[in-house]
Amino acid sequence: MDGEARWRDERAALDGARARLGEVADGLYPDVPRVAGTPLRCADGWVPDAPVPLGDVRLAWDPAPPPPAVAAPPDGLPPGYRTYAEALGALAPPAVFEDRPAYRLVAVEPPADRPVLRLSPARYFDGVNVGEAVAHELAAGRRGLRDRIGDPCDLARRTVLPAITTVTLTASGTYLLHRRDPAKVAHAGGLLQVMPVGVFQPLRAADERRDLDLWRCMVREYAEEVLGRDEDYGAAFDQDAWPFHRALTAARTAGRARAHLLGIGVDPLTLALDVLTAVVFDDDAFAELFGDAVEVNAEGEVARAPFDGTVPAPMQPAGAAALELAWRHREALRVTPSPVSPSPVSPPRGP
Repeated sequence: MDGEARWRDERAALDGARARLGEVADGLYPDVPRVAGTPLRCADGWVPDAPVPLGDVRLAWDPAPPPPAVAAPPDGLPPGYRTYAEALGALAPPAVFEDRPAYRLVAVEPPADRPVLRLSPARYFDGVNVGEAVAHELAAGRRGLRDRIGDPCDLARRTVLPAITTVTLTASGTYLLHRRDPAKVAHAGGLLQVMPVGVFQPLRAADERRDLDLWRCMVREYAEEVLGRDEDYGAAFDQDAWPFHRALTAARTAGRARAHLLGIGVDPLTLALDVLTAVVFDDDAFAELFGDAVEVNAEGEVARAPFDGTVPAPMQPAGAAALELAWRHREALRVTPSPVSPSPVSPPRGP
């Protein structure tokens, strides 16, 4: 079997067994603390004792941090390919796969109730080149790259691109659930996830300082994942003037949508880092903002599920941790559990 065929087979093995391989990876870090008893791993100070209002999370800019110890490793690549992203794009390209500007997380600074996230410029493929490579080699029965990286919570070992994982709740006790299609996504295909979720990134490289704002990124993810908006906003797009951004932000300002940080954690399989957040909508606000929600988006299927303390399987570790933390803090988040049958995302329209 030539190198490209072998690599494709290994990639298919990864995509076909991410849940099982996640369990294997979970066993490789017995001494690294877990987030809320889930496989997601964390460092000291990454999970606060209570939800932190999103406005209390501070972001700091570091334009030139030291380079990571491990970057663009060649481990396991077929001959002729320099990076994992290059091989993936040529041999097994997902439907959504572009090297867009992103943010690198270089430090999480205390205190936990008003954390500082220190960020620097990066590109999306910087994360793919390491994260998908370590997952791929585990599917192939290898561990050399993973062993070189070491502690999954050491932000200096690799380029860490934080994703924002949001559990979207209604005050009456439902949440949005996403089934990620492995044919459409490069990461976590075949698994369930809360939503919206997306890599924390600016619209354009020129906007990296202006867009250094968790909420701005979350609003775009709501539009893309819940309403089915295209990710290409165009050069003339002005987010501040965008009616959806203004409506969602107005709901937050009025207290009809309440956004909180729940914690930060690392997936043991891909070493992806997630900033875990919760947004709780009053039911009427949810109906107004998401009455045109889709049931299928560019990354998979969308539904509503009962917020009842259970975690459906197979759930991505970040989603499991977000649900567990939201359940733990349901009183502080002002959510009343109200089990209902899973349903399409769109609420019934009134007369």
